[in-house]
Amino acid sequence: MMDFIRFSRPHTIIGTSLSVLALYLLALSYAGKATGDWNIFLTAWVSCLGANIFIVGLNQLTDIEIDRINKPYLPLASGAYTVRTGQAIIGIALFIALALAVYGGPYLMWTVGLSLLLGIAYSLPPLRLKRFHFWAAFCIIAVRGLIVNLLLFLHFYNQLSGDTALPPIIIWLTVAIFIYGLIIAWFKDMPDTAGDEAHRIQTLSLQVGLRRVFWIGNSLLGGLFLLLATLPLWADLQVHHLLFGLGHLSLLLGFLLLASRVDLSEKASIMRYYQAVWGLFFLEYGLFATAGWLA
Repeated sequence: MMDFIRFSRPHTIIGTSLSVLALYLLALSYAGKATGDWNIFLTAWVSCLGANIFIVGLNQLTDIEIDRINKPYLPLASGAYTVRTGQAIIGIALFIALALAVYGGPYLMWTVGLSLLLGIAYSLPPLRLKRFHFWAAFCIIAVRGLIVNLLLFLHFYNQLSGDTALPPIIIWLTVAIFIYGLIIAWFKDMPDTAGDEAHRIQTLSLQVGLRRVFWIGNSLLGGLFLLLATLPLWADLQVHHLLFGLGHLSLLLGFLLLASRVDLSEKASIMRYYQAVWGLFFLEYGLFATAGWLA
C-alpha cells in the first residue's frame, strides 16, 4: 500500500482533490444551490484522480534512471515495482479517467483529455518536454492553472445550472493557480540538480542557479499574496472580503517565515520548502472556496 501511495505522489493527489472540491463548492455557490448532486462531484473527482495517477506514473516510468539518483525511494527506482506493474497501474488509471470523463460530459472530457495529452507530451519522446524548463513549466501551469480551473468549473456549473459562466472569482483563482503552477514547476527541480545534470535535463535551476530561482519564485509568490490581500478593496468579487483579505495576509506571513528558514545548501531543506509551497497551494484553494461560499 505504501508503495502505491509513493507511486501516486500524494501531494499531487491532495492538490487534485482539493481543486476539484473547491471548484465544485464555488459552482454550487454561484448556481445558487445549498445542496448539489454529489454524483457530479464524484464522477469528476475519480476521473481527475485517474488522470493524475496516469501522468505521475508515466513520468516515473520514463525517469527510472534519473529517479535512482534524485528520488531512490520511489517504487520503480527502488525496485519495489517492476516496469510491468507500473504499466498496469497507469493503464487502469487511464481507462478509469477516460471512461468517467466520457460519462461526465464534454467539459469534463476536455479537462481530462487535454491534461492527459500534456502529461504525455511532458514525459514521452519524441517531445519529452520536461527536458526544457520553459515547456516543462508550460505543461504544469497549463494543466493546474488553466485547464482544471476554467474547464472543470464550467463542467460543474453547467451540470448544476444548465448554463455556462466564468465569474470574476474563477478568473482570479485561475491567475493565482497559474502563478503557483509556475513556481511549483521551478521549485520541483531544485532538489534534483544532480540527476537532472547527469541526464541532461535542462532545468531552470541548472541554467541560472538555485539561489536565483529561489528568489524569483519567492518574489512572485509574495507579490501574489499582497495582490490577493488587497483585491477585495478594488475588484468586484463575490467573496467574504474580510476572510479573503486577512486569509491572504496570513498566507504571506507564513510564507515569509518558511522562506527564511530554507538552507539552499541542503537538499532536505529545499525539499521541505517545496512541500511547504504545495501546502500553501492547498490552503489557497481552501481560502477561495470558503470565501466564495460564505459570500
